Amino acid sequence: MSLHRRTKVTPTFNMSSMTDIVFLLLIFFMITSTMLSPNAIKVLLPQGKKQTTVKAVSHVVIDKELNIYASTQKGKEQKVSLEELPAVLGEAVNDTTDLFVSLYADESVPYKHIVEILNVANENHFKMVLATRPPEK
Repeated sequence: MSLHRRTKVTPTFNMSSMTDIVFLLLIFFMITSTMLSPNAIKVLLPQGKKQTTVKAVSHVVIDKELNIYASTQKGKEQKVSLEELPAVLGEAVNDTTDLFVSLYADESVPYKHIVEILNVANENHFKMVLATRPPEK
């Protein structure tokens, strides 16, 4: 005598709950990624017609109060003096062959201070790229 079940078990899996979770995670990451600001120091860059495509290893920021900030190896920006700048940049570009450093200077910074930073980069054999914003239409 064979025993049979009265109810049949169907081997299907309902994916609707899984897709709901995936869409919720997608929305969460999209919203949180827009809240992150890549450059925490606010600088109004001068306008330029051409934009560079060079990938910088490190960057230097000069704000309108003439404070100098340099990115460290961990990607965080720290306030440095002009004398400390070569050591900080040397740590950040230690193992790379392309030693490009981006310079973000506020448009109200006197040209003299920009030239001082460029001289420090030239003395330490760093290639400096000046960051600009695209022209307004």
